[in-house]
Amino acid sequence: MAKILIVDDQLGVRRLLFETFREDQHEVEMAANGVEALRLFESFGPDLILMDMKMPGMNGLETLERIRALNRQVGVIMMTAYGDIQNMEQAKDLGILCYMGKPFDLFELRERVRGILKTI
Repeated sequence: MAKILIVDDQLGVRRLLFETFREDQHEVEMAANGVEALRLFESFGPDLILMDMKMPGMNGLETLERIRALNRQVGVIMMTAYGDIQNMEQAKDLGILCYMGKPFDLFELRERVRGILKTI
């Protein structure tokens, strides 16, 4: 069982991922934005973060930069509907494990998470 933090400004996406990974027996927390994500990151201590790239206020990259200032090791999967090459390169430089395009295939995401958690 792992601790997974879901960070997405869309309630439907958060709920779907929350239910999916709870079904898989993981401990899951949700954040609607970067500020909430940072607060939960410190109190919850996730093993893996699934984070949206584009969010109002503090976007996924800014949130990731702040998380990396606290912890270089935590696994991060970045989710985005926008294929901005510059942002993708910056996220890779910040050590994300992979990208998932939105809309994502839930079965593919679930398998990817399982594979990542086996190595953590």
